[in-house]
Amino acid sequence: MKQKSLCRMFMLLALGLLMLQPLTAQKGQTENPFFQARTTPFKVPPFDKITKEHYLPAFKEGMRREQAEINAIAARKQAPNFANTIAAMDHSGIFLSDVRSVFYSLLSAESNPELQAIARDLSPLLSAHNDNINLNEKLFARVRAVYDQKQKLTLTPEESFLLENTYKGFIRSGALLDAAGKSRLRRLNSELSLLGLKFGENLLAETNSSRIVIDSADDLAGLPESVRAMGAETAQALKMEGKWVYTVQVPSMTPFLQYSTRRDLREQLHRAYFMRGDRDNANDNKEVVKKIVTLRAERAKLLGYATYADFVLAERMAKDPETVMSFLQKLWTPALERAQNEASEMQAIIDREQGGFKLASWDWWHYAEKLRQEKYAFDDSLLRPYFSLENVKKGIFILCQKLYGLRFEKLEGLPVYHPEVQVYEVKESDGSQVGLLYMDFHPRPGKRGGAWSGGFRRTYSDKGKRVAPISTLVCNFTRPAAGAPSLLSINEVSTFFHEFGHSLHTLFSTGVYRSRNVPRDAVELPSQIMENWALEPELLNLYAHHYQSKELIPTALIEKLKAGSLFNQGFETVEYLAASFLDMAWHSLRDGETIDIRSFETGAMASLGLIPAIVPRYRTTYFNHMISGYAAGYYSYIWSGVLDQDAYEAFRENGIFDRTTAKSFRDHVLARLGSEDALTLYKRFRGAEPKIEPLLRSRGLLPETK
Repeated sequence: MKQKSLCRMFMLLALGLLMLQPLTAQKGQTENPFFQARTTPFKVPPFDKITKEHYLPAFKEGMRREQAEINAIAARKQAPNFANTIAAMDHSGIFLSDVRSVFYSLLSAESNPELQAIARDLSPLLSAHNDNINLNEKLFARVRAVYDQKQKLTLTPEESFLLENTYKGFIRSGALLDAAGKSRLRRLNSELSLLGLKFGENLLAETNSSRIVIDSADDLAGLPESVRAMGAETAQALKMEGKWVYTVQVPSMTPFLQYSTRRDLREQLHRAYFMRGDRDNANDNKEVVKKIVTLRAERAKLLGYATYADFVLAERMAKDPETVMSFLQKLWTPALERAQNEASEMQAIIDREQGGFKLASWDWWHYAEKLRQEKYAFDDSLLRPYFSLENVKKGIFILCQKLYGLRFEKLEGLPVYHPEVQVYEVKESDGSQVGLLYMDFHPRPGKRGGAWSGGFRRTYSDKGKRVAPISTLVCNFTRPAAGAPSLLSINEVSTFFHEFGHSLHTLFSTGVYRSRNVPRDAVELPSQIMENWALEPELLNLYAHHYQSKELIPTALIEKLKAGSLFNQGFETVEYLAASFLDMAWHSLRDGETIDIRSFETGAMASLGLIPAIVPRYRTTYFNHMISGYAAGYYSYIWSGVLDQDAYEAFRENGIFDRTTAKSFRDHVLARLGSEDALTLYKRFRGAEPKIEPLLRSRGLLPETK
């Protein structure tokens, strides 16, 4: 009796402990907004309630839930079919995706040391979680069984595309490796994820600390009043009253380089920019990059590819490195020749002014601005007053209304992750909802450089009902200064249109499934085509008004803009192509090759014949694209340029606001890209494969036909 009573007591105690665990978890979950049903309007993330303590528990619970869902799929007794395997996988992990989209959006746009520490803790956990799914043998057996019978299945084009990419995804994630290979792959994935985070942390720290501080007004020679005011306000924000500060953020750096007559200060600022991550300090990225490219080469070999570029490009439109290199080389020769001519014209100005020096990279913007004024009798500062941020936004809204019938309604009172963030509801012409758009325009210490579009939620079908997407658009535009609103440069105007194109792609998606597979060399088509409208006279007349006088941009200024549209295109194309070649060079290394970062980069640029006055748009140690998503894929922008220029020809032929052409582009490209083969979709819109001539013409690399 005593033994039975003792056993019974232990059983009750164990049961009590088991019951206590869920209660404890439940208590923690009730305090965590990620575990609560969203009661916010449109079910947007409750940023006002989320704190840093909420992320790690939510991620761990999300991984637990997704693993349970995957285990259930793998353990099913029913024979594998599309619905119970492929579709079921696609709809797993929604909780984790919601947490991930919020956290990593803020890690880019509103970072801090606490979030970075969480990201470091998460990196090996998420890497292992992904590997647990991708290397799940029972799950892969079911996927393979469905794939093997694909010829007998009656699937929609989207379902066929999803099946194909799901199966390939397992193969490319190591499903066919032996036990030792899988073990090594897990270690490589974990280490690479941590190195990618380290690179980003170093770059953010370098960018935030790279600046010049000016103590005397005499050192501001040549700077327009607006640029002086910008420097003073930056200094004030940094608690350096009475000084002027210029950072390596493009809105601050570029106008300083354009107008400052102090060559020594131009050099100081530009060096601060192009030496980021290469200063042998605590934030140096040389060894980080070396490890990344070395491990990527090993990973590619492990998966059966000669190089990492071969691995990446097998799933791109280009298909292989040889095609990419041939494509880039066709553009390089005429672009370099044009850039050399531009450099010669600027050197002539230096010599005429008896400068006594050779054109250097920190001189290019300054003398390009002088050359622009000589050739076209206007400078960038004359244009900015017509391109206030609000006017440009209005112009984009007008364009979207004319092309697609869209309406944009600003929403007040929604939770946002920073007070500067604006939220709009996007509606069809009939008032039905398309989705939401969050826009975040100006640089901050916690925001990484550049511009990008992402999202807090992508569209998919939930029990036959469309889940509306939430898109994000994040930029680093010139801040308001000297009592004026934010006045954008022409490059910033183009960037706004560009990123808005990405958002339209997110907002217009009509896929049933959550998974999207957009080839990296097609993903820039929706964004780059939007840039074509930015400076079209017909649209300029609708939005380019002087922020003070409200005067419409003068026709003479538009004509000068048009006449100078090809100005400096040699430089812009060469600095971009140089970075593309550099990216390909790094990822064409074979496993086991030894490298030195500086000598490798120098050798790669020397082999191209890059002139000393031009630095690649991104040097290795701050080439964030190459590390975080465009590895062996930075060429994609100009590859997509072939697509976008050929596509825009359809609008030139039919009218730049033609609704029929816009509907075809929306239906065949914007709505479907990622759900079917990219080239197939493009040909449905255009009726033929894209031609390269429009791209060459747009960059002044092909003579106009007489």
